[in-house]
Amino acid sequence: MDAEFWHQRWGANEIGFHQEQGNPLLKAHFSKLNLAVGSRVFIPLCGKTKDIAWLLAQGVHVIGAELSELAIEALFADLGLRPDVTELGKLRRYRAPYIDIFVGDIFELSAELVGEVDAIYDRAALVALPESMRRSYTVLLTEICRAAPQLIICFEYNQDLQEGPPFSIGEAELRDHYEAVYALQCLDRVKLEGGLKGGAAANEVVWLLNKTEV
Repeated sequence: MDAEFWHQRWGANEIGFHQEQGNPLLKAHFSKLNLAVGSRVFIPLCGKTKDIAWLLAQGVHVIGAELSELAIEALFADLGLRPDVTELGKLRRYRAPYIDIFVGDIFELSAELVGEVDAIYDRAALVALPESMRRSYTVLLTEICRAAPQLIICFEYNQDLQEGPPFSIGEAELRDHYEAVYALQCLDRVKLEGGLKGGAAANEVVWLLNKTEV
């Protein structure tokens, strides 16, 4: 799985992971982040998620990262915004009031480019990555966002019954990635109606991560 895989998915509009109404678990648990109006929320591998419009309506500033420029062009069109586009080395930044999206390889991002982050919302990033990439991703995310609190939504299912993405990320793996820096709290575990895309029984699990006090 590489960049071309995702470009092909977006180019063919094979985006079954896109939720037209946004994710209800975000709306149910967003308040647990205790964010003030104007807080900056980073969404890795954001696509054109409807969650962004919802977050903007809550008065937060959205920062995102996404590989597919098609997705981000569609996102701004859906939002009715005309972005300013800036070349930043290997990345492009799409900017409008209260929203900045970096287009390109997320591993090209730095803390300086992203700026201050008050919270992370990971709905489709960790679960989209194969096991070989997850460690690099979680280290990067912790570094560029300076261990900001996270709201993470994962899937749990029998990976032997169905190939990812999205991949199954259980508690043991999540703790392996993050427990050195964060305290992890499971907020909710919900049966996915109809199962995952191939019909495999699955749960959606919501985690809240807060930086461990030293």
